[in-house]
Amino acid sequence: MADVHDVRRFALGLADVEERDCDGFDFRVRGQGFIWSYPDRSGGRRVLRTDVAVLFVGDEAERQALLLGEPDLFFSTPSYEGLPLVLLRLPEVDVARLGELVTDAWRMRVEG
Repeated sequence: MADVHDVRRFALGLADVEERDCDGFDFRVRGQGFIWSYPDRSGGRRVLRTDVAVLFVGDEAERQALLLGEPDLFFSTPSYEGLPLVLLRLPEVDVARLGELVTDAWRMRVEG
């Protein structure tokens, strides 16, 4: 079971990462986001959820593989369709896997 503290620890352990000040978390490398708090608008107003992360996955193929292969961890909403992003349920992911996901998202931004 991972949480915001694990996200922060992994993200800040990577090179050239900056954390933007917000009510949740928002990590960027070279000005590009790779993991941040989900801005939930379902209740009519925007609320940053720290139990759900928006994760950069690079491309549609990887996005679909995660969404279809692990629906207990990953999901999407209509506003994220067509974007190389998935939503990750932090309480459902183990800490080691979160570390891999954060590192992969960072790497795709750095190499992309």
